[in-house]
Amino acid sequence: MSETFKVQKTDDEWRAELSPELFRVAREHATERPWSHIYNTEKRDGVYHCAACGAELFTADTKYESGSGWPSFFDAIKGSVGQTIDRTHGMVRVEAHCANCGAHLGHIFPDGPNPTGNRFCMNGTSLKFEPKAS
Repeated sequence: MSETFKVQKTDDEWRAELSPELFRVAREHATERPWSHIYNTEKRDGVYHCAACGAELFTADTKYESGSGWPSFFDAIKGSVGQTIDRTHGMVRVEAHCANCGAHLGHIFPDGPNPTGNRFCMNGTSLKFEPKAS
């Protein structure tokens, strides 16, 4: 990734701050097992943040059940999610990353609902949900 991010840290600095699982997903581009994260069934109002740096990424009103096994959204907060072409695993996909720190979030597919037609298929591990205050 040749992009420059607002939050810049070495791998050692990230390792010291993140859990091993979050480091694996956010910094090494791993993918959690489908249906394994509690955010798949999260239905409360609130905001999803980058679990690595805390930047706001998605609002709960853009979340939907895609049936994919990962938390899915049809849109991101403007300017919060960057995109990179991912040519791994013998396919071409669009990788989603935090525009603030570069953390790997998941992938974006063109099979989502209106109004965008996009499915931001995210690793729950890369997200931190903050419920709306009552």
